[in-house]
Amino acid sequence: MQIPLSRNKSLFLDRDGVINVEKDYLHRIQDFEFVDGIFELCQAAADAGYTLIIITNQSGIARGYYTEHQFQQLMTWVMSEFSRHQLTITDYFYCPHHPTKGTGHYRVDCNCRKPGPQMLLDAAQKYDLDLSQSIMVGDKLTDLQAGEAAQVGTKALVGTGHAVSGEDQLAADVYADTLTELKTRLFPATPENH
Repeated sequence: MQIPLSRNKSLFLDRDGVINVEKDYLHRIQDFEFVDGIFELCQAAADAGYTLIIITNQSGIARGYYTEHQFQQLMTWVMSEFSRHQLTITDYFYCPHHPTKGTGHYRVDCNCRKPGPQMLLDAAQKYDLDLSQSIMVGDKLTDLQAGEAAQVGTKALVGTGHAVSGEDQLAADVYADTLTELKTRLFPATPENH
């Protein structure tokens, strides 16, 4: 009897504080600054067979600070920057809502805003992902809680964005101060085959 090949696995990345330096309601290319080590982490994940997907709360849209179109323009640029490093971001999922600060139809208590799991579940359905084999990387407890709610196998927390408490560190399966350290913890170097 042949065992079916397992489904795809993903490295899910929060955006603000993980991919880019945390700046309140960032939406302009000229303000975007990549966090040291992000491309190396993603390369190690890609080499290990992980699909790269961004999962991000964007309450700045709900608050009227920028539009969905402006956000999407920035994300197109971000994905092209990854392409320049020979990396493919398969997709990004975002929540434009906020339960109390949102305006108009963006004022929603939704299940997609982390710590809700909906963005992860939508990604899993769209790309046939095995969440139990996947990794969620975030800089806040809500990222870990979203991963937990979606039954993501590994919840990783990095100290590159928001201040991380000792309690938050304990909630993570893996904690690292930097993305370089996280890469080493998640993807220990294997001897190169020459």
